[in-house]
Amino acid sequence: MHLILCHQTADFDALGAAVGLTKLHPGAKIVLTGGAHPSVRKFLALHRDELALMEFRSVNPALIRHLFIVDTQRRDRIGKAVEWLELDNVKSVTIYDHHEENGQISADNFLKYIEKVGSCSTIICELLQQKSIGLNSVEATAMALGIHVDTGSLTFEQTTPRDALALAWLMTQDVNIRTLGEYVEPSLAPALRKLLPHALKSIQSLTVNGYTISWLLVETPHFIPGLSNLTSRIIDLVETDVLLFGHYYGHNVEKQKQGKLTIIGRSSLESVNLAQIFTAFTGGGHSSAASFTLRCPNPHDIIEQLLTQIENQIPSPLTARDLMAYPVRTIRPYTTIEEAQRILLRYGHSGLVVVNKEKELVGVISRRDIDLALHHGFSHAPVKGYMTKNVQVINPETALSEIEELMVKNDIGRLPVMENGQLIGIVTRTDVLRHLHSARLNSHPNSSNNLPLVSCLLPSLEKKLHPPIWKLLQQTATYAQQQGWHLYLVGGGVRDLLLTDNHTTLNLQDIDLVVDGFHRATTPEAGVKLAEALQAIYPQSRLSIHGQFQTAALLWHKDPQLGSLWLDIATARTEFYPYPAANPEVESSSIRQDLYRRDFTINALAVRLTQPHQGELLDFFGGVEDVRSHFIRVLHPNSFIEDPTRIYRAVRFAVRLNFDIETQTREYIDYAVNSGVFERVSLEKNSIPALTTRLKAELTYILQAQYWQPALKLLQEVGALRCLHHNCQITPNLWWQIRCLDRWLKYYHADSYNPSVSSWLLRLEIILSSFPEGVIVANNLELPKESIQRLSHLSENNEKIKHYLPTCQNISEKVEFLANYQSITLLLIAVKNSKPIRRTIWNYLMHWSKVKSPLDGKDLQKLGYKPSKLYKEILNKVLALYLDGKIKSQREAENFVLKNYPMNN
Repeated sequence: MHLILCHQTADFDALGAAVGLTKLHPGAKIVLTGGAHPSVRKFLALHRDELALMEFRSVNPALIRHLFIVDTQRRDRIGKAVEWLELDNVKSVTIYDHHEENGQISADNFLKYIEKVGSCSTIICELLQQKSIGLNSVEATAMALGIHVDTGSLTFEQTTPRDALALAWLMTQDVNIRTLGEYVEPSLAPALRKLLPHALKSIQSLTVNGYTISWLLVETPHFIPGLSNLTSRIIDLVETDVLLFGHYYGHNVEKQKQGKLTIIGRSSLESVNLAQIFTAFTGGGHSSAASFTLRCPNPHDIIEQLLTQIENQIPSPLTARDLMAYPVRTIRPYTTIEEAQRILLRYGHSGLVVVNKEKELVGVISRRDIDLALHHGFSHAPVKGYMTKNVQVINPETALSEIEELMVKNDIGRLPVMENGQLIGIVTRTDVLRHLHSARLNSHPNSSNNLPLVSCLLPSLEKKLHPPIWKLLQQTATYAQQQGWHLYLVGGGVRDLLLTDNHTTLNLQDIDLVVDGFHRATTPEAGVKLAEALQAIYPQSRLSIHGQFQTAALLWHKDPQLGSLWLDIATARTEFYPYPAANPEVESSSIRQDLYRRDFTINALAVRLTQPHQGELLDFFGGVEDVRSHFIRVLHPNSFIEDPTRIYRAVRFAVRLNFDIETQTREYIDYAVNSGVFERVSLEKNSIPALTTRLKAELTYILQAQYWQPALKLLQEVGALRCLHHNCQITPNLWWQIRCLDRWLKYYHADSYNPSVSSWLLRLEIILSSFPEGVIVANNLELPKESIQRLSHLSENNEKIKHYLPTCQNISEKVEFLANYQSITLLLIAVKNSKPIRRTIWNYLMHWSKVKSPLDGKDLQKLGYKPSKLYKEILNKVLALYLDGKIKSQREAENFVLKNYPMNN
């Protein structure tokens, strides 16, 4: 016998999941282990005969073979059926649930399907679709009700895209829309309607950090079913962030019988995890909706305990100090509209603050104001004629809620932050929206992966990092803290931390640290000073300082603990590219602007290593969501025009991390490549860093990596090779040559007698040799001199070999001819030619060139020949005959010499 167990007071989600399981396991029966929700009872009163239900009392436990439990993992929620878990005749127990895993139910042959979705019915729907199993109208309606009710018709916080897709599929299975509408928004039962006014009058509230917590307690002689519906109705009528609905019943003083307390909780705050709080009271559910029931003598004590725990989870309100951007770019009232526009372009701002000589705030001008002035031809007019003068300001402690209210009420896009009469920052509408968006993403993780929610990464750092690396970061943070600096781990280290599972130790070998450049205690040299202090602790490291960019690097080489670690430390800076593909001009800035200058969202992440807010994750551009979604997304549209090497980095990260380049980012790449801007700039500028040294560095990374083949294919696919030259492309014939060269190199490197050669460099040379301007590109990339010389003569040498080699009759002739060329040149020429020439060059490189003459100079001396120029002639002739098989031994060689080269006495 196969049984499907619903939890006590079964709701529509439990019923829907159970109904779906009867299709996955034909013959299985649904058992309600302890009653049902009133609306479910009403539904079953009409449709019981159409579903595979079985009364609890009709079950013969001895016949049970397999148990399936839906919508719960708690033993206490399946009533007396919990005894069936221990039966010897039960071969397996399988759980299907969407709540947080708690592991309460366990048994031999235990299986579980636990997914972070909004409804258990969604999990079953997906399994049905995988097996192409259809449903009838009643079955589809029951499952659709399960998803609707448990996700609030796809509006609850725990709802995922998978729930919507499952519901859409159910709609194709002939769902009864009229029945759906009747039960999704059911009217309150008479007892609940009667209780509602009393409940509303009983509500008590308190405010903590700007958030409202409400609670009420209803005492009745007996249990009242359907209170979850009443709780939802109260939530709609009362403005509150957290609601606790308490129902105390069955208390009998005369019989000294403790009453039962049921608490139903609802929360709209992601920081308040009701499921976690309720676990201590044998309850459970979701973080935003949970419940529990227990016996207690005093329900008020329980509610007080709950309120205390909820208060502890209420976050401190975000203030302007947390949200503001700094430093604030300011201009004077007499700055021209044209100059103001140039500043906006340089720093990517949407508005500027105007101050007088005393640095007092006198106005704000937006991009819209500037565009209007330019439209009317007033580019040389001062901004004072167009700025807003009556500026609404806030202080550093202004709460986020108040900031939102000011922006909405006054239609203001930016609010200057003033402290003691000084302008210290600015909060923009973008800052507010970015916070709200990131908060939503952190509370709605993509359920298709197992990445954790991230607000504080300090525990992950300590748990996942290689201990010596963690110790190094702690020491660095301690020194920065003592100096009053704000220190951050930024970029790829944070990304890799998010991608590493909890069971893997992450041994970072490339770490970027940034000191916030506009904190009060920070100087532009802070990054360098920090590196110097760190080298004093780690004297085995090598310090390199780049003053122009305010950066320093510490390098370890094969250190027993830290390996070959490269640690970059910089003071936060912002960049401006004076022309496409140039080196950027840099200046000190805040951590936010430092992250904005980075290439992709997945690399624009930072973790704070110092107090306050140690371990806090900074994600201003949606990087966490892109890590979860496995997307490479650029930060702004002109990124690839400013720095074409970012195209190569996009490809490198996509292949190495197995990510996809996001669609719009691909479009930006296409535009940058097809715009012709790099060719125009090449004509105007003698040296373009992003098309020379920096591009060479990226090519080196890619061509020497293990994943070079898929990376090269993707570079061709996105058109990135045209950044080298518009004629550069990987044709099928060139791709064959590259792969053939790679196969040859494996054998070539295997022989220690062969001269060493960089495989990545030869791969690049074979690409550059495929178009006439390849030598020019090699010069631009500043390749080694020998490489440039090799490419310069490659075409000429190739023609000579193609013409002369087929005319050689003997092996010795071929060896003599090919000995005039470097082996690396021959490798490049071989893959460009026909099979006979390739075979000849292969034999020369791998065999003939390694053949030694059976005689050497010492042998000639023993024969009586005096050292002279004749030695070379004799030995070359002997080698030639040996190669051609006309001499087969040393004795034959000696006889040949004595016969053909008589000694003069």
